[in-house]
Amino acid sequence: MKRIIIIAQLSLVILWGISPMTGLARTIRQQAIERMQLLLQRGYMFGHQDDPFYGLTWQWEHGRSDVLEACGDYPAVMGFDLGGIEIDDVKNLDSVPFTRIREELLAHVKRGGIVTISWHPRNPYTGGTAWDNQDSIVVQSILPGGIQHRKFLLWMKNIRNFLLTLRDGNGHLVPIIFRPWHENNGSWFWWGAKQCTAKEYHALWCMLQDYLISEGLDNLVWSYSPNLDGNCTEQQFLERYPGDERVDIIGLDAYQWGTEEDYIRQLNGDLAMLTQYATKSSKLLALTECGMKNLPDPTWWTRILKPQMDKYPLSYFLVWRNAKHEFFGPSPGEKNALYFNEMIRNKNVLMLKDINIKN
Repeated sequence: MKRIIIIAQLSLVILWGISPMTGLARTIRQQAIERMQLLLQRGYMFGHQDDPFYGLTWQWEHGRSDVLEACGDYPAVMGFDLGGIEIDDVKNLDSVPFTRIREELLAHVKRGGIVTISWHPRNPYTGGTAWDNQDSIVVQSILPGGIQHRKFLLWMKNIRNFLLTLRDGNGHLVPIIFRPWHENNGSWFWWGAKQCTAKEYHALWCMLQDYLISEGLDNLVWSYSPNLDGNCTEQQFLERYPGDERVDIIGLDAYQWGTEEDYIRQLNGDLAMLTQYATKSSKLLALTECGMKNLPDPTWWTRILKPQMDKYPLSYFLVWRNAKHEFFGPSPGEKNALYFNEMIRNKNVLMLKDINIKN
């Protein structure tokens, strides 16, 4: 009976934005976190990057989705990227028009889905891509007092301007999981571990976060997402962690690039440590990116991935995009779609219909 009462109270949070503890209105961010905490009691959500833009055999057609066509439902979570918005590009780094990103993001929120945004900004020091990682002074150059600080202030203004347009039919900002500066323990981005000190990384995170919040973006659920390591200790994790007061979701980007034995070992090593930390710090935990490129093993969903995820209190897992030259999600006609459908038939794997409280 007690569990039923708690669930009913949390349902009021989702429906009306009322705190069961105080009766006061909650922020959009708080409502989103509480909704995800409630959904944790049922399982973990499936997410897909760039889901409505293109697939293995199509591009830019409205109303299409490889996931929808492969299994009859949308992913619960959709991922979008704003790389390029900082320099006023019309399209992002994957050639998706920002007008289309806004349209599809808001459509998914309207149908009851959850959205997450990453940002791969260009290198503000060299003008190269986010992967232009040769210089170790980029982060230093954009912090207050740095030679590129003024430029980066304009870049932050541009991303602020776009985020402020993401509103529902009533003019309210929609909840967004915002995941900047990810995979920072690697060294392939200009904000990576070899490109800046831990102190500089903390300053970078705080500069962006403080600015966006000061500009009224209290709808952002902040996700901190290092890359798969396999041997990461809590002490190592905390070196660049921005702090519990600045993070809502502890994520992990975890692709299988090598053998399945190595992947299983590494994934369990990191998730075991992160679960312990997320639990004691009351944070949500997610596989913020994962997948196996082109899925040469179609049984990967049920034989490799799901048995590992079932061990941990994950909020969601998101696989990368489907495109003509690479794919990570299911697609109609592909053999892996059979195993994907087998996976989502389990009640603890949540698609859109499973999280939409109207159904």
